[in-house]
Amino acid sequence: MVKKIANEIKDYTLPAVLTPVFMILEVAMEMFIPLLIADLVDKGISVGNMHEVYAIGAQMIVCAVIGLFGGIMGGVLGSKASAGLAKNLRRKMFENIQTFSFENIDKYSTAGLVTRLTTDVTNVQNAFIMILRMGFRAPVTVIVAMILSFRINARLASIFLIAMIVILAFMLLVMAKTRSLFETLMKRYDDLNASVQENVTGIRVVKAYVREIFEKSKFIKGSQGIYEAATSAEKLIALTTPVMNFVVYTCIILISWLGAHFIVLDGTLTTGELVSLFSYCMNILMSLMFFAMIFVMITMSVASVRRIAEVLDEETTIKNGPNPIYEVADGSISFKDVVFGYNKTAERPVLDHINIDIKSGETIGVLGGTGSAKSTLVSMISRLYDVDEGEVLVGGVNVKDYDVETIRNEVSVVLQNNVLFSGTIAENLRWGDKNATDEEVRHAAKLACADEFIEKFPQGYDTYIEQGGTNVSGGQRQRLCIARALLKKPKILILDDSTSAVDTATDANIRRAFREEIPGTTKLIIAQRISSVMDADRIIVMDDGKVNDFGTHEELMARNEIYKEVYEQQTGAGSGDFDKTEEGGEN
Repeated sequence: MVKKIANEIKDYTLPAVLTPVFMILEVAMEMFIPLLIADLVDKGISVGNMHEVYAIGAQMIVCAVIGLFGGIMGGVLGSKASAGLAKNLRRKMFENIQTFSFENIDKYSTAGLVTRLTTDVTNVQNAFIMILRMGFRAPVTVIVAMILSFRINARLASIFLIAMIVILAFMLLVMAKTRSLFETLMKRYDDLNASVQENVTGIRVVKAYVREIFEKSKFIKGSQGIYEAATSAEKLIALTTPVMNFVVYTCIILISWLGAHFIVLDGTLTTGELVSLFSYCMNILMSLMFFAMIFVMITMSVASVRRIAEVLDEETTIKNGPNPIYEVADGSISFKDVVFGYNKTAERPVLDHINIDIKSGETIGVLGGTGSAKSTLVSMISRLYDVDEGEVLVGGVNVKDYDVETIRNEVSVVLQNNVLFSGTIAENLRWGDKNATDEEVRHAAKLACADEFIEKFPQGYDTYIEQGGTNVSGGQRQRLCIARALLKKPKILILDDSTSAVDTATDANIRRAFREEIPGTTKLIIAQRISSVMDADRIIVMDDGKVNDFGTHEELMARNEIYKEVYEQQTGAGSGDFDKTEEGGEN
């Protein structure tokens, strides 16, 4: 786990290596100065020798300047290395997330991934710079200061040793106690981010239903959870300061009392040596305080490291085979005894032994009730999910044998949830083909019946689309998404309830354009309006994860009760909306 994180230092190895070197240089100068102070007191001030005072003072200034240079370089290089590590971690995590299949993505919440990319990486970055700087500086300071202290007076130096053992034991206890609390804290951050994301994304629904107070209460609850987890951990960590102060002042008192005894009564210690011991005492105990800070940062980052490693270790469930195929012959589709379930331990699958054969260029309608697995069925074609049993063939080849990018480039999917990205209309459409010409962009928009409203905008195709397409209507979003899919010039086009927000006339115009302009493209249309599929070459009727029937409109009207009932409800004197055809929320 730690090794995987450390591997991301990469291009910042040199700053990461040089930082401890400069910190050790700073420590060396700091450790040398107390020795000079002892000589200054004993050889200069005590005997009134100003020549020694000036000479030793000059040496101290040189040591201070060198130490300052080491400290500055250590800070600059340490910041560069830690920021580089954070950058690489975020990039590596984001790149890995991009490879995730839908099955992988289902394991994580959006808020959890955002927290990992932000707060968790920041925790690791802070811990890393602490380790590079204080993690090397503190132990070297303690070791050198202890050695020099024992050289001056072993009996007084033993006080430092006892103090160090007490402080280290206390810090280890605090670290053990706070580890689980910080893990809980990071989960609370996930919950808060989820609340904020949900509120901002659905702000129009919140206001439409006057649910601001409810959303505020959700946010306050999440914020309170963070407060409670953070204060529980901080209460333990806050104990380090008074404990450290108690140990420091106890050491100073003991050194003062015993040092005075050794100077006045025994004569085994000089005044200058006592001053040096005070300096080393502060250096040792301050280094132990730095140790405490490092332990706190490491404790916080352990949970973050584990969460980051989870994302980095996650391998996509959909990969290329050993010899992937890079060309799709045509748009024919075959389902051969396909079985699939989102939950592998469920009693029954979502798709139950599906057998369908679709010819290249056919227009296929897909109809069925909520939860009948219509969207799940078409997700198998472009390998958004892999089947559990059986096989899906495109162009006569198992989709698992294709290069993943190749099969997805040949299958354009317009999903139920239409998503546009911040940028101009032209930039959004060119997601289908980044090299598309202006003429190709306009032609795709015309096929999707989007040109009529685009050209009414003052900026036309340069009109800026807000994130999520919030500044265009639902029907306009759907038509833009269809145009984007058409720009890929796919062999298979899947429209998953993608014209539900447009009027019936526009829907008919889009379908007519498909028939006339892209006759060679296989088209699968999932719709809740029977008028959207009744003129298809054939229609699949899904029911409870199975193919209930498959045939033309006339054949289904003659033999299929589900299809006939839907038709009568929507075209006769019925209510016009049939419960079994509503698509909201289906997988």
